[in-house]
Amino acid sequence: MAPIPKPPAEPQDSPDTYVGLAAEQAERLARDRGWSTVRSLPPGAIITMEYRSGRLNFEVKDGRVARAWKG
Repeated sequence: MAPIPKPPAEPQDSPDTYVGLAAEQAERLARDRGWSTVRSLPPGAIITMEYRSGRLNFEVKDGRVARAWKG
């Protein structure tokens, strides 16, 4: 039997720290802090809700992060 893959570690970082930042600045900072995937979404975007370890999601309104969450 094949070994069970281990998900990548997530940075010890609070998504709340990105709220209010310019989207480009927030994405750059998130990548510098170790997030493997950073996803920027418009308000109300339809997305799948599967959890992905190492992914940080931003809801961007008027060029600024309005909401941020893991997965």
